[in-house]
Amino acid sequence: MPGVASVGRVKGFNPSFGPEIARTYDDSPRGDEDETVRFLAGFGSRALELAVGTGRIALPLQEAGVVVDGIELSPDMVARMREKPGGDRVEVTMGDMSTVGTGRTYPLVYLVYNTITNLLTQDDQVRCFSNAARHLDPGGVFVVECGVPSWSARQLNQYIDVEAVEVDHVEIDVNRYDPVTQILDENHVHIGVDGVRFGPIRQRLSYPSEFDLMARIAGLRLRERRGGWNGEPFVAASTRHVSVYEHSA
Repeated sequence: MPGVASVGRVKGFNPSFGPEIARTYDDSPRGDEDETVRFLAGFGSRALELAVGTGRIALPLQEAGVVVDGIELSPDMVARMREKPGGDRVEVTMGDMSTVGTGRTYPLVYLVYNTITNLLTQDDQVRCFSNAARHLDPGGVFVVECGVPSWSARQLNQYIDVEAVEVDHVEIDVNRYDPVTQILDENHVHIGVDGVRFGPIRQRLSYPSEFDLMARIAGLRLRERRGGWNGEPFVAASTRHVSVYEHSA
């Protein structure tokens, strides 16, 4: 039987959430922060955010009356959060969200904005589910928000998307996906009179069904799945999912 060829990865592609990313991370808000906070605030008065970053969700969630702790790998992202009003009130444990613990349990652990895909192996993503499960109170929930991959429909598993064309600059999104490793190498490229800037990111894409198996390994089960933060039904045309997991027992 012929072997399956793997799409070559981008040479030297090793993005990180360093000072440049931290400075510009909040420049383009998603616009769904209010809906996200309303959804999450319904699960209790304490929460743990995995990959808390610059506090995009943690800070407004605290304003809504939820005490939020965080786990974060990037000191630059945390430093940016500390500059914001209320940013000093989020207790952050530095380290890998798939292994580091806070020593506490919570009614809510959450991981949003595709961030689980920053873990680049299936083993690491499984460890993340297990770590979330260890941090849950009895009756607590683990909420994951992630996009639904569409790469099987892409010709040669790669594409370039034109995001902006202006008089003084253009912005393009250059992508290559390896269906064997499920790794997406993506680079947001800005070309303008002010120079050329690159915004690389590497992700491991997973379908919701794979997350459900990871949850089962971690002793969790799916309670519900929605197509967005407003409770939209999850259907074949959904481009993302909000999945709520609970302890199996």
